[in-house]
Amino acid sequence: MQRPGRLIGLGVGPGDPELITVKALRLLRESPVIAYFVAKGKKGNAFGIIEAHLQEAQALLPLVYPVTTEALPAPLSYEQVISDFYDAAGEQLAAHLDAGRDVAVICEGDPFFYGSYMYLHDRLAERYEAEVVPGVCSMLGGASVLGAPLVYRNQSLSVLSGVLPHEDLKRRLADADAAVIMKLGRNFPKVRQVLAELGLAERALYVERATMANQKIVPLDQVEPMSSPYFSLIIVPGERWQG
Repeated sequence: MQRPGRLIGLGVGPGDPELITVKALRLLRESPVIAYFVAKGKKGNAFGIIEAHLQEAQALLPLVYPVTTEALPAPLSYEQVISDFYDAAGEQLAAHLDAGRDVAVICEGDPFFYGSYMYLHDRLAERYEAEVVPGVCSMLGGASVLGAPLVYRNQSLSVLSGVLPHEDLKRRLADADAAVIMKLGRNFPKVRQVLAELGLAERALYVERATMANQKIVPLDQVEPMSSPYFSLIIVPGERWQG
């Protein structure tokens, strides 16, 4: 009986190709099938990080998102469409795994930190041997390029989604010693307003595409409200402690 292949979730870092770990690079080179998420008509940031390390014998399996941020006509819902997509993607991987081929799913940042890989893991890890290799996540890449220590001594860090409603975001930020706000995009104006209301705007630091070749650091008050990309984040560092 054919032994099934392994499912491997590979974190490949936030964008700088040199931030991939030695272990992730080894497993990447050893895997006969490389799967990666990508938007229609795009190559994808994660694929760009590892492209130079691929070998001709490796099979590529692009998993093309049916939607990204665009509005869908009724009765379609984003949640259902994307759930169906992950179901179908899982079965694509399962076909390779059943044939005895290891499949490495590359994931920008860390697979278990807002990583799309986790939705495949949830569907497949009980059926197949699975290994996950952590990666440098975007918030740590952001902190490094901003030169901003996140938390000192006994401070706690909150990681928040910019999608949260105004009052929920405000309440959670008010209770945080330090915070990272992700998923900005069209939510940026709301997030900036909440920071201003809490008196945190001067402490807040903004970066787009941290560690990537097209990285951009902009003062918070100079960010064009509707130009903030998906790969942007805001860091509110903990109050400095003089140790």
